[in-house]
Amino acid sequence: MIHTHYRWVIVAAGGLLGCIAIGAMFSLPVFLLPISKDTGWSVTGVSTAMTIGFLAMAFASMFWGGLSDRWGPRPVVLTGSVLLAASLAATSVATSLVAFQFTFGLVVGAAAAAVFAPMMACVTGWFDTHRSLAVSLVSAGMGMAPMTMSPFAAWLVSMHSWRTSMQIIALVVAVVMIPASLLIRRPPALEAEAGAPADDAPQEGMTTGEVLRSPQFIILCLTNFFCCATHSGPIFHTVSYAITCGIPMIAAVTIYSVEGLAGMGGRVVFGLLGDRLGAKHVLVAGLFAQAFGALGYVFTGGLFSFYLVAGIFGFIYAGVMPLYAVIARENFPLRLMGTVIGGTAMAGSLGMALGPVAGGMIYDTFASYTWLYVGSWGIGLGAFLIAMTFRPVVKTREALAPA
Repeated sequence: MIHTHYRWVIVAAGGLLGCIAIGAMFSLPVFLLPISKDTGWSVTGVSTAMTIGFLAMAFASMFWGGLSDRWGPRPVVLTGSVLLAASLAATSVATSLVAFQFTFGLVVGAAAAAVFAPMMACVTGWFDTHRSLAVSLVSAGMGMAPMTMSPFAAWLVSMHSWRTSMQIIALVVAVVMIPASLLIRRPPALEAEAGAPADDAPQEGMTTGEVLRSPQFIILCLTNFFCCATHSGPIFHTVSYAITCGIPMIAAVTIYSVEGLAGMGGRVVFGLLGDRLGAKHVLVAGLFAQAFGALGYVFTGGLFSFYLVAGIFGFIYAGVMPLYAVIARENFPLRLMGTVIGGTAMAGSLGMALGPVAGGMIYDTFASYTWLYVGSWGIGLGAFLIAMTFRPVVKTREALAPA
């Protein structure tokens, strides 16, 4: 029998798996110029692999989530780990840009997606108490990637070719992620033969079709899409914006580090608040604050003001993200968590894909980033208003029940 203390092993394994998987994918910005110089491929062409990767992650999230509902999280995460290591190794020997875009963009992106939805679904099923904190800690592990794997990639490429460096990262993925995948277990509630736990009973009769058509699922997806569209542009373009404000590049890059460090704290604090005040209430408040956090960049100029706004913005946007999984668990059957969280993750990834492109178009048109942040503020208010319309599934069904 697996005792409940094992749930923290699941959290630790999920954080580690997410850190390595996301970090492997986000090694591309570090390798960007070395790849271009070595191969002669354009920076745009190499960068396109990242765009393909985001789209692959979006559409693969629901696929992997559905498989985890059917097979359990361990075989899905294990398959994704093997596929990620193999695709990174294949990328390291790619001889054409098309092959590179296929192996890194399509396959690495799809493989990395095998971690997020299955692990989030798994963790929510292991916790009846401290659920928001647990999910936030897994998310925090994923958030460690820019502070661990990215510097590791930079260190590697400073001593080796990008091909050798990517092969070493593929080896790290295999050596760390495959054993960690074997630690994953189904939530005890799904292992039990007696059926679902009592707290799941009000939603247990829902089919996959009913879940996907429900207003609650649609609202969650729309909120996540607008939420991610709010912060994706500022995340991607803030370093460039700081440089246009006269801040040296080396100092400008540290703004991103401040944002990332603040995000680590935000995940933990929002997780604790979610357990105490309710995930939906904290999410709604966080989305409202996120909108004004994005707008704050309009009023920055010096390095200190960038640090201040980046710290506040990073704290908020990173903090709200894990709460979607908690709300999903509170409103839909545990046996369908992979599908639900995969669907919301797909919507979020599509929102993330918008920001870099929209920000570039805005700057090319106006020679200024001001309208990017004003637009992010408006989109953020949209996310807040959409989230306000969310009504729990249980309450909706109780309201419809005959007196």
